[in-house]
Amino acid sequence: MPMPLVIGLIKASLPSYFPERHGVFDAALAALEEIAGACGARIVEAEGVPMTGAEAQQALDQCRGQGAEFILLLHGGFTMGDVARQIALSDLPIGVWATPEPGHEGDIQLNNFVSLNMSLSIARGVRDLRRNPVQWYFGAPEDTALRARLGRSFRALSARAALRDARVGVIGGLAPTFYNMAVSPDTLKRATGVEPVHVDMHRLTATMAACGAEPVAQEVAAMAARAEVRGVSDAQMALTARAALALRQIVAEDGFAGLAVSDWPALQDDPGMHPGAAFTWLEEVDNLPLASEGDVLGTVTQIVTRALTGRVGSLLDMTSPQLDADRILMWHGGGGPLYMGGAEAAWINHPMIGRGTPDGPRFGAIADFVFPDGPHTVLRVARSGSAAFGFEAEVRAGDESGFTGCRGWVTDFRSARGAHSAGDIVTSVMEHGLDHHFVLVPGSFASDFREFTAWMAMEPLEIISEHDGLANGIG
Repeated sequence: MPMPLVIGLIKASLPSYFPERHGVFDAALAALEEIAGACGARIVEAEGVPMTGAEAQQALDQCRGQGAEFILLLHGGFTMGDVARQIALSDLPIGVWATPEPGHEGDIQLNNFVSLNMSLSIARGVRDLRRNPVQWYFGAPEDTALRARLGRSFRALSARAALRDARVGVIGGLAPTFYNMAVSPDTLKRATGVEPVHVDMHRLTATMAACGAEPVAQEVAAMAARAEVRGVSDAQMALTARAALALRQIVAEDGFAGLAVSDWPALQDDPGMHPGAAFTWLEEVDNLPLASEGDVLGTVTQIVTRALTGRVGSLLDMTSPQLDADRILMWHGGGGPLYMGGAEAAWINHPMIGRGTPDGPRFGAIADFVFPDGPHTVLRVARSGSAAFGFEAEVRAGDESGFTGCRGWVTDFRSARGAHSAGDIVTSVMEHGLDHHFVLVPGSFASDFREFTAWMAMEPLEIISEHDGLANGIG
């Protein structure tokens, strides 16, 4: 698991204002520790209250020395521009928080909002806000809206931190001819910090073969206890367990943050299986970011999803739009964590690999389930980590359950720009030329994802309205 986000707190005020008298610093720190703790982050605090640029730099150095990756400048009272300017000159992501006045009669006690206004305008003068954003916060420590805004930032920054120096094991490379999912390693490293690392397929198969009979039997029993085995042979379940154990071992040995695995065609030749159920099992039990078909950006999106939501989602194809019904089937015949399918999930034979041959579909197991109704978010990091696409929708059962595998119908599409149709979503996917895997995760996380992409300076790929005619260069 990645190291937690460290948030550096710098308190600021002039002595002619009275944050201590009104308990501003203590209340703010208590609130921050609670909000940070909820998303696995932690707070470090600079000593003193800087009043000059030199003192602000000392405070920055203290926070950086304790591992801070985000600086929060807290205006307890009116703060000199030298302090705000020096912090804005830092290459770290920064936020600026001001609390409201304790009362509105007599002498002004804090004058924080004016100071917040001044600090943000100073930051604009010395900082490239497209590449290095500054987030502002205004509210009392107990304010619900303020806490939500801070929490969203901490989750987004935790996702940013999760990509820092993350290594993704790419086992076997891309699936044949899936050119659209190729990445530029240099662009990916520069944009996100992620490094794809090649792992030879023979290492996976050799590790599978070396697994002991007892651990394999224990893993099969655990899988059977969690979901019904429907028609999958004992031999294929054992191969599935061997694949899960081997992938887990490779992650542990190399310290990978996630895996992108070419699940076909090599594994069907040796050892004669498909690892879809193994992917599901590792997503469910290990919460491991994992993508099929060698999709590195699918794995990156899963790393981000886990950081934002606490769980990996299901990596899916946008399979069958029904524009007249305003719905799209999200489906895949590979992995998908069992928690997204509830008690009805089952292990079944892969329905396609081997289909049309004399032996029939016998190469490995997959999970089979339907997503329950409710709000979900669809996400994709794109263009070698330099762009991102996402929206929210409702999973809603239709008159047809969808194809065998992990699946659900999505409808009621929405983004920050408002409501959208299935036609808008399809138009956007086509005209942005998006890679054909998307992560679906339960809950509403599009705003968290948008803030993450802003901190990462990713290009937001907006929803394009359905239209007739040529795209005219859009996307």
